[in-house]
Amino acid sequence: MNEQHRIDEALNDAAGFFFDCGTLLEAGHTPYQYYEVWDSPLLGKLFRLDGYFMTSERDEFFYHENLIHVPAVSHPAPSSALIIGGGDGGSAEELLKHPTMTRLALVEIDGKVIDISRRYLSSIHRGALDDPRLTLHVCDGLDYVRNTARAAGERFDLIVLDLTDPVGPAAELYSPTFFADCKALLNDNGALCLHVGSPFYQPQRVRRQITELSRVFAHVCPYFVHIPLYGTLWGMACASDRLVPAKLDSIEVDRRIAARGLAHLQYYNGSTHQAVQALPNYVRHLLAR
Repeated sequence: MNEQHRIDEALNDAAGFFFDCGTLLEAGHTPYQYYEVWDSPLLGKLFRLDGYFMTSERDEFFYHENLIHVPAVSHPAPSSALIIGGGDGGSAEELLKHPTMTRLALVEIDGKVIDISRRYLSSIHRGALDDPRLTLHVCDGLDYVRNTARAAGERFDLIVLDLTDPVGPAAELYSPTFFADCKALLNDNGALCLHVGSPFYQPQRVRRQITELSRVFAHVCPYFVHIPLYGTLWGMACASDRLVPAKLDSIEVDRRIAARGLAHLQYYNGSTHQAVQALPNYVRHLLAR
């Protein structure tokens, strides 16, 4: 019998959760962070950075499908997108399902993450990292948005911040200044999407992120999904001056899914598009303060 290792993560100073893992497939330090790849009996291959669970083979669809398709299906015909982070390729894989998507840039600061994804996480990216529509940039996302993309006159229909939590070097990528920098790269009908944390365990973080997005964008749609790997209900947001996911009813969402031939969806459909936007009262109160 393989030895089991109990791997835990704190949700805040008073609570946390764990998974049992079997074999440690690889671990080490990069110039930016400490990484681990585990084989888990429940979740398959599981990837961690600096002690935080990032993604796993068997539950990645909870996160990636909702992060991507709530804004992408709301857009009438997304053709270009920028992902900051997302080196596992899961967000790219979901975006590339849309037949109108012709240009996708993925900016990952740590090339080791992409290397790990190619070797261990093929069931998550499904070859998206080698799709000819995708261009990989191993560089700082902050610099790419503020300098490289701006200088080149780049514009995108969607910008996805698929990042680690807002601590350390990633903190500036969650700032109102950076949100405004991203907005400057969006087409008129474009949207920014990102994850914002747990409304129960990290209420101040969620409230701050939604408030700061609202200072930059005319419409901010918060929505919430239980993600097994994150141990709780998790918040996401779609921010735009024109795109409003709540305007789409379930029938129209299902129609667009069918028309675009969006295949192999394990979570997202017309009913869940509406359901994730239905806010429990405690979240309404949190965001109304």
